[in-house]
Amino acid sequence: MKHIELLAPSGNLETLKVAIAAGADAVYIGGYAYSARSYADNFSNDELVEAINYAHSYGVKIYVTVNTLIYDDDVETFMNYIDFLHQNNVDAIIIQDLGMFDLIHKTYPNLEIHASTQMHIHNTEGVKFAQEHGFKRVVLARETSIDMIRKIRENCAIDLEVFCHGALCVSYSGECLMSSLIGGRSGNRGCCAGTCRLPYDLVEINGSKQSVLNKDKYLLSMKDLNSLEHISELIESGITSLKIEGRMKRLEYIYLVVSIYRKAIDNYYKYGKTLVTNKDLIDLKKIYNREFTKGFLFNEENSKIVNQFRPNHQGIKIGTVIKQDKNFVYIKLFDRLRQWDGIRIVHANGDVGLQLNYIYKDKKLINLADKNDVISIKINDKVSSGDLVLKTTDIEQLNKINELLKTHPRKIEISGYFKAKIGQPFVLKISDSKNTVVVASENVVSVAKTNPMTNENISKQLKKLGNTIYEMKNLDLNIDDNIFISIKDLNELRRGAIKKLNDLRQYKIIYIKKDYYIDVPNFEKEKNINYLINTKGQYEEIKNKDIKYIYVQDDNLFNALKFDNRVIKKVSRVNEVYKNYDGDLLVGEIGSLNFYNNKLATDFSFNVANSYTVAFLHSIGVEKITLSYELSDNQIKNLLLNYKKRYNKHPNLELIIYGKEEMMISKFNLLKMYKKNGNNNYLKDRYYKLYNVRDIDNLMYIYNHKERDNLNKCDDYFNMGINNLRLNLLD
Repeated sequence: MKHIELLAPSGNLETLKVAIAAGADAVYIGGYAYSARSYADNFSNDELVEAINYAHSYGVKIYVTVNTLIYDDDVETFMNYIDFLHQNNVDAIIIQDLGMFDLIHKTYPNLEIHASTQMHIHNTEGVKFAQEHGFKRVVLARETSIDMIRKIRENCAIDLEVFCHGALCVSYSGECLMSSLIGGRSGNRGCCAGTCRLPYDLVEINGSKQSVLNKDKYLLSMKDLNSLEHISELIESGITSLKIEGRMKRLEYIYLVVSIYRKAIDNYYKYGKTLVTNKDLIDLKKIYNREFTKGFLFNEENSKIVNQFRPNHQGIKIGTVIKQDKNFVYIKLFDRLRQWDGIRIVHANGDVGLQLNYIYKDKKLINLADKNDVISIKINDKVSSGDLVLKTTDIEQLNKINELLKTHPRKIEISGYFKAKIGQPFVLKISDSKNTVVVASENVVSVAKTNPMTNENISKQLKKLGNTIYEMKNLDLNIDDNIFISIKDLNELRRGAIKKLNDLRQYKIIYIKKDYYIDVPNFEKEKNINYLINTKGQYEEIKNKDIKYIYVQDDNLFNALKFDNRVIKKVSRVNEVYKNYDGDLLVGEIGSLNFYNNKLATDFSFNVANSYTVAFLHSIGVEKITLSYELSDNQIKNLLLNYKKRYNKHPNLELIIYGKEEMMISKFNLLKMYKKNGNNNYLKDRYYKLYNVRDIDNLMYIYNHKERDNLNKCDDYFNMGINNLRLNLLD
């Protein structure tokens, strides 16, 4: 049985080495550009080479994230970077951009490519599409349930990777424009500002009256995923890789989480069960948690997947405030607390966080307080009796981890065979179970004149591997009696064998580079105006206009209007079960491309940002392609110029020029949680801006507070070469 891969995050060389020491089978990292975690330290090119070589010496794979959207001006530099990665033996790259996938796959056919979770692949059809077009692995959307994973595994042979621990996005990954549209920092370009972690009110508006529905403020802040107690189910589902989130986390976090999951996985294969302990769960809480959830992976309900109380590290509950006397706060403890621990006092007007440089008990300085003790600490902030106290840093835990890193480095177990016969060269054979090397001495074994070599002497010298990554577990000796071999010769033999083994472990991935080619159709230039509508009344308002297409998502409305041959069904961008529809379709996710044989157009949610993606989609039969909301006018113009120059063809593009933009689509649903329906519910931010929240087909949609309005640019866009301009009517 092939064992499941444990895939760890790393933001720099230090945490990479820590992840490997903790037992990772593979590590995913990012360079200075094109990574969806641009705020991590990330790796320079020299560091990437060092990271790949270091990991490979341990038999650990390296996957590099290049999972952002790529604009046309980026492509040359981007491809030079891909070439560099391939030439330096990266095991795989992780891609979001469909056009860049096609370009890389055709240019470097021997480079393994994984479909990022940013690709929003969440069903069997999406995985089939990835498999048939050349992806080696799919990183499934974090909303994919264990039942769906089993179904995918039954129907697809491609590698499947699933997040098992760490931060969750409230939106389907790759489908969130909240940070981009509100603050200009695109999550699809690696610059997410974490806008969903900010405070909001959920308000219901009736006329001029606004009713606040919530008590806690962090309405969209997800808990952290913790699948430790479900490792057996995940392994048995047939997935290839368990992925831990956390490229921006500290090294102690990386070590602890990886080592705990490593232990559980190893226990499963050794004993048939993971043997997870309560201590494991508490240790995970101490190191970092926003409270834990089993996530949509294990069908957690709405109310248990978000922490609307606080968006930050919750640690563990350690005590409550009894009173404050001037600058001293008195706390009754639930558990042990040490000097240098970190705590946070949860206060209504703002939390107070500090490191405990000094702890007092009965007015005396102490360095350790026990459960039920009443301690006092000095702070300048105001708190209240009854305030909860959290331990957010456990200094003993951190010290233990750092001590383990010093004293228990990861070692590769090897076995050896040594042969020494008088008058012949002596020979050492070593193996790491995958690679075997044999070295022979230049000198021959001689008869000892005084002190012959013993088995113990030889074994001791050959097992001296302290400065290497190896540990000799078994050494078989086949030697004559009364022999002499110099210590120097034994050491040289050992060093030579280790060098050969090191070289073998630094495997080479065959570098192949080919010319990119794609066949795309040519479309006539047109000047079409299209509408997306939500109500029968909207249809009545526009039905007599000169309109090419009318898109409708609601099934009932579509069925009522399909007598009009301009009406096209807009298929949801989240599909666990597909419905069959007649006629042309507007689709929003990759699985639909595989399932439907209809004439298809793709919606904005495909995140089309460059001319290569346009070409790829046209080449597989997509008739019309909607461009990303995130493109500027100059980028649109550049995309069209590059397309025409490269392919000498005209594309059939659509651009949304009017309407409230869909900022987010989420499996988590605020309206269900608060038992609200209708279209009059809004998120209100700190600046009193209102974002409409709607329940459509049991999914939560959040719309921008303002309308996109480029109606005055219609002629400019048509002159650029856009064939279709769309108006989205929400209300």
